[in-house]
Amino acid sequence: MAGHSEELLATWKDTTANPAPLGLLGFGLTTMMLNIVNTGRVGAAAGIGAVLALGLFVGGLAQMIAGIMEWKKGNTFGTVAFVGYGSFWISLVFILLSDKGGLLGKTSPGLLGWYLCLWGVFSFFMFFGTLKSVRVLSFVFGTLTILFFMLAIHNWTGSATWGHVAGWVGIVTGFSAFYLAMAEILNEVYGRNVLPIGAGKTKK
Repeated sequence: MAGHSEELLATWKDTTANPAPLGLLGFGLTTMMLNIVNTGRVGAAAGIGAVLALGLFVGGLAQMIAGIMEWKKGNTFGTVAFVGYGSFWISLVFILLSDKGGLLGKTSPGLLGWYLCLWGVFSFFMFFGTLKSVRVLSFVFGTLTILFFMLAIHNWTGSATWGHVAGWVGIVTGFSAFYLAMAEILNEVYGRNVLPIGAGKTKK
C-alpha cells in the first residue's frame, strides 16, 4: 500500500542439541583412564593401549566434534575448551607413540614437563572463564589446573610420588567432568534438577 510500510520481525530458536555433555564425557573418561595408570595401580604397559585409544577417539575426536558444535552455537568458551583439550589429547597420543616407536623421536621428561606446564597455564586462565558458570565446571577446571602443574613437577623431578598423587587428582578431575556430563543430560531429559551442579547457568 502506498505510503505505508510494515516491519517484519522474526525470531530464531536454536533447536540443536547441547554439545557440552559429549565434550565433557570425552574429557572425563580419558582423563580418568590416564590417571588410573598414573596412580600406579595399573602398569603403564598394561594400560597404554586403552589410554591411546581413548585419547585419540574419545578425548580427541569427540571433544573436537563438541567444540565445532559449540562454535555453531556461538559459544566461544566451549569452542576453545573442547577443541583445545581435544587437540591436547591427540598431541599427547602422538608424543606417547613417538616415545614407544621412535616415530618422531623421544620427548625428554624436562620438555614434557614444560608441555604440561603450558597446558596448566592455559587451564588456569580458562578457570576464570568458568566463574560465571555452574560450580561443578569451576571445580573441573580448578582441579585440572592443579593436575597439569603436578604432572609437570613429576616430569621435572622424576618423583614417583608426585606422579601417583597427580593420578588421584586426575581421577577426581575426570570424574567431576563425567558427573557434569551426566547431570546436564539427566537434568534436560527430566526437566528438573536431578543432579545438582551448583549456581549459575551454562550457555546452551
